[in-house]
Amino acid sequence: MARIWFPRLQGNSRGCLAFEPFFLIPYSMVMTYATLYMYELGVTETAIGWITTLSLIVQVISSFLSGYLTDRLGRKRAVLYFDLLSWTLATIVWAVSQNVWFFVAAALLNGFQRVPSTAFYCLVVEDTRPADRTYVFTLLQIISVIGGLFAPLGGLLVYAYGLVDGTRIMYWIAAIFMTFQFVGRHLTTRETEMGYRKMQETRDLGLGKSLLDYAGAIREITASRSLLLIFGVYVLFNFQTTLKTTYLSLYMADYLHIDNDLISFVPAVSSIVMLLVLWLLTPRIPERAMYKSMMAGFGLSVVSNVMLVVGPITELAWVALSTIVAAVGMMISSPYLEAAVANAIDDNKRAKIFSMLSVLILLITSPAGIIGGWAYTFDPRIPIWLMIAAFALACLLTVRYERHHKALAA
Repeated sequence: MARIWFPRLQGNSRGCLAFEPFFLIPYSMVMTYATLYMYELGVTETAIGWITTLSLIVQVISSFLSGYLTDRLGRKRAVLYFDLLSWTLATIVWAVSQNVWFFVAAALLNGFQRVPSTAFYCLVVEDTRPADRTYVFTLLQIISVIGGLFAPLGGLLVYAYGLVDGTRIMYWIAAIFMTFQFVGRHLTTRETEMGYRKMQETRDLGLGKSLLDYAGAIREITASRSLLLIFGVYVLFNFQTTLKTTYLSLYMADYLHIDNDLISFVPAVSSIVMLLVLWLLTPRIPERAMYKSMMAGFGLSVVSNVMLVVGPITELAWVALSTIVAAVGMMISSPYLEAAVANAIDDNKRAKIFSMLSVLILLITSPAGIIGGWAYTFDPRIPIWLMIAAFALACLLTVRYERHHKALAA
């Protein structure tokens, strides 16, 4: 079946993408209500920020270890074991949560997601030709978009059972579907050649020397202006994603006074727009224009967020228009950013460099939860303004990266 769906892909990338909907569909349903679920169970805005930051701190630690564990266990085993820990077990804890301490426990478990993130990244990229990587990440974006179309099902559950019980049902569905994905992907992929080589090298080096070698990757990153620039863009993109995931639904419900069951239509509208962009616009963007596409996407993201804090924000049509602009911006920037980062990293150093990139991302984004929580209590619009600033700065860095890239190629 995967061969029919993705005829251009070979090996692991095809196996990985075939099972990805079983993660992204329930994820899109439940994450729309995750913050509201916590809030309804008595967790304050500030506590939500602290829990987000706690999860990010654990992710810093797991990111530092992720390269070593990915090389030591192999890509396949690392992604399976730690996906079951950080997602299956965490979603079960979320499903039975009663107070803030359940959410703390789930955050600790979910913080280990950086290990399977690094392992999955290596598994899907290493056996894929560089020319096909934009195609792979675009397909991942399409699957994510299709997953967003199912978000209104979460709204129906909330409408039928209430916010708390409806979200609990979504978490149980997520635990079952995600586990099916993890096992199915494990059975339909194989360890990469680079994975076998790194497993042997890691055994020979031992834990201490391996971790020192991974820590040395920071020096490799800081010594390369190209890596610093494109990684800077990636860090800023992840910073705004953390704020958006944590506070946007709460902002819409609490500040814009949008009904809880209607909020689930936001990702659905985004998904429809993204599919139209993929059909009508993306095929017309040449590969050589990837950096201009990224800059245009970031610019549209700035506009969409400005729309959420100015103008007739209480009008549902205005919020819908902002959602449409944001969806277009995301669709013409995210796949190209992922491909640019992937192509900037040498295959032989992929796990090491990507794990250290994750550490850098998390060290910078970890305060986002606390900053966002404090800012939200002061003025709910401040987290949105921070997202605007992140996109604007990312656009400027992309301009510099494009110039530097052209200078190196000349």
